[in-house]
Amino acid sequence: MRQVIVTPYQKAWAELFETEAAQLRAIFGRRLRGIHHIGSTSVAGLSAKPIIDILPVVDTLDGIESFDTAMEALGYEVLGEFGMPGRRYYRKGGDARTHHIHLYADGSPEIRRHVVFRDYLRQHPQEATAYSDIKEQLAKQHPVDISAYIAGKDAFVKEMEHRALAWCSRG
Repeated sequence: MRQVIVTPYQKAWAELFETEAAQLRAIFGRRLRGIHHIGSTSVAGLSAKPIIDILPVVDTLDGIESFDTAMEALGYEVLGEFGMPGRRYYRKGGDARTHHIHLYADGSPEIRRHVVFRDYLRQHPQEATAYSDIKEQLAKQHPVDISAYIAGKDAFVKEMEHRALAWCSRG
């Protein structure tokens, strides 16, 4: 079982994203349509597992495997869809897991879902605080059971995603 570590927000997370994003821009070049810092480390003030989640958007997934060697050279483990059709998943840092890449083709609805959730938390600090509190509590309750930690926050996250999407459509 993997240890669950949730830490207070670190300003360095934004810098770590920018450093990694520059390397990804160099790798994917013209194929890259955008790159987003997502997940809890992308929201100032939000406690998080210290893993930088990055969502690159490429023109198409056709031939994307040709970049796998370059991703491995950056230290990423290439995991394919990893249970989510339409995504290419890479992780870095071995057991420490420092970075996760969730790569999608332009037009995937997953892009909007992740970005809207992030933006909603950025615009609603009281929601971010509530989310931090739940994550910290669950990390204390399940310090070595990542599955229980994830399951414990699932209903809260789904409800917040619903509010985020409603907020965005009112936008």
